[in-house]
Amino acid sequence: MNHAAPIRSAFVIAICALFIAAADAKTLRYASQDDPQTLDPHSANLQPTTRVLAQVYEGLVGRDRNFKLVPALAVSWSQPDAKTWRFKLRSNVKFHDGQSFSADDVVFSVERALHPLSQLKSSLQGVAGARKVDNFTVDLAMKEPNPVLLNHLFQFRILSREWAVKNRAEAPQNYKDREDTYASRNTNGTGPFKVTLRQPDVKTVLVANGDWWNKNSPEKGNLTQVDLLPVKSNATRAAALLSGEVDFVIDPPPQDTARLKANANVKVVEGAEARVQYLAFDTNRSELMYSDVKGKNPLKDVRVRQAIAHAIDVEAIKEKVMRGLSVPTGSMIGPGVQGYSKEAEKRYAFDKEKAKSLLAEAGYPNGFAITLDCGNVQPAADICQAIPPMLSQVGIRASPNIVPQATYYPKLQKFDTSMYILSWGSVTSDALYTLQLLLHTSTGENTGLGDSNYGRYSNPKMDELISRIKVESDMKKRDALIREALLLNNRDVAVLPLHQALVPWAMRKNVDAVFSPNNIPYFFRFKLN
Repeated sequence: MNHAAPIRSAFVIAICALFIAAADAKTLRYASQDDPQTLDPHSANLQPTTRVLAQVYEGLVGRDRNFKLVPALAVSWSQPDAKTWRFKLRSNVKFHDGQSFSADDVVFSVERALHPLSQLKSSLQGVAGARKVDNFTVDLAMKEPNPVLLNHLFQFRILSREWAVKNRAEAPQNYKDREDTYASRNTNGTGPFKVTLRQPDVKTVLVANGDWWNKNSPEKGNLTQVDLLPVKSNATRAAALLSGEVDFVIDPPPQDTARLKANANVKVVEGAEARVQYLAFDTNRSELMYSDVKGKNPLKDVRVRQAIAHAIDVEAIKEKVMRGLSVPTGSMIGPGVQGYSKEAEKRYAFDKEKAKSLLAEAGYPNGFAITLDCGNVQPAADICQAIPPMLSQVGIRASPNIVPQATYYPKLQKFDTSMYILSWGSVTSDALYTLQLLLHTSTGENTGLGDSNYGRYSNPKMDELISRIKVESDMKKRDALIREALLLNNRDVAVLPLHQALVPWAMRKNVDAVFSPNNIPYFFRFKLN
């Protein structure tokens, strides 16, 4: 009897399977100027982190390719009474380590997201806690009604309780103090991709989850792996795409967009992002830091903030910095967000004489010196250098202070700033998320109110409006309250909206991408041809 033949056959079959598997492998090389700040799903509420975690962790609800809310780890929901939301959970769902998903994980994740160290409390707006009804039913107990709870839950990420306990990660990472934890370096979600390699600022590898409960979704693409490569240099990132070293760049530099569009091997997909770039001010301290003004803070005077608004030529920023890829706005929320108001979009006119007049009225006829903080990412870094010459024409001597992104957010979270540039997206597609985090009085303690209000603007009227918006169930009345809050911000110039960016995604011709208005690429929908 010849045993060699079947062994050879098995070997040949194995080799063929290997080649077929290799041929089917679809690895997308993805370059961005940012690296995720952490992998902890309840720690930092920052866009680069969300872009990665959105591939790995899931919530009770999701959004389809048209950005409509759809069931995710919950299959249905109801409201047994005004203070309770009941969610029926999906069965046969596994975490990446093989553990089964159940109600215990939802209850644990709610408690973790409401922890004092969590920056994701806004994803559970109005929720007091969670109760397990049975293994696949959970009640969210509300401390106050939230008519748009499902919109907020889109940001709520579910973590395995058993995994967190095993790895001593029951509490969220203290991001502000740059704590290092197991959950800030490792992941265990239920989503379409697993993190298999994490080298901060070098490379992060996502591999398709073959056991994903939704792997037969009609929206599913064909990627088997995504390699995230942080490339800080604009020129290098664009050159890497042109040469074919990377396949997809989410943040091509505006000045290179035309050149990329002209290349036959590259295509650019553009869309309006639900994100607004803005300027904000220290309206709290008695004496302004990093200034030649002693004993007082000019930015506490609304006339000074209005003068800055009049001094900034946002059309010039659009033309010279954004290369046309922006829509100037006076509103912190854009079209498509619940509560949007055309009336609130009206900007302060570019008027240098009016700015000088307001400064003189406020007691600063010769202006003053100040620093303007921003991260070393585009387009913020370029805007940071474009604004000071505009302010100098009305007497304000602003010095750009461009800070590495890794230290920028901790700096802001410690309120170590006088004036800064940031951008903000209404990820819930509802204005409350923006209003309560940016404009409510800050407690400085991650309460979900004013958590991103680094200028510590405080106005009792704004707080009252936000409190009413939270619980108003009549949507017409609620929208009217939102409009009132947006107009109040315009008058107070608590934060000064600059523009809504038109986002270009640049990619090789063989990449099919589905654009998302929150500027997050959901890679499970991508295809490599």
